[in-house]
Amino acid sequence: MNKTDLGTNIADFVMQNKEKYYRLAYQYVQNRDDALDVVHDAINKAFSNMNSLKNPEYIRTWFYRIVVNTALDLLRKRKKLIVIDDEILSNLDTGVVDKYENVDLNTAINALPEQYRSVVILRYFEDLKLDDIAEILNEKVSTVKTRLYKALQILRIDIIEEVNK
Repeated sequence: MNKTDLGTNIADFVMQNKEKYYRLAYQYVQNRDDALDVVHDAINKAFSNMNSLKNPEYIRTWFYRIVVNTALDLLRKRKKLIVIDDEILSNLDTGVVDKYENVDLNTAINALPEQYRSVVILRYFEDLKLDDIAEILNEKVSTVKTRLYKALQILRIDIIEEVNK
């Protein structure tokens, strides 16, 4: 396949699946603008590195890998620095102590180490098979299974501890 045809294939694929990749990016960065930036950067990287796609049949997992790595790069750069406006904080303060306030699945998933968080997001939010996840993360299927099992254990323990506080 020549470079022009490959570029057209990539463009068509991305346009057909843009919502899916935005949703994936959002799961990682938890911010609309950052998710859009991740998808934009991933598209640029895909076109810049289209020669690395040896077989067009693998465009799906190839692009997943680019989006995941781009999102992780952004998270590493910003080091989870979140600035919240005082007005937003005061609006969130209800004055009532709720022992379940910290039991939030997204918060628990975001607290997972990166290697576990990626597996959980790809498996349960993107509904990918373990074989596909292994290919995207460039890991063995057995490693993906182990990380998924460990992540679920961590999530279970964290959520149970929060509920029991």
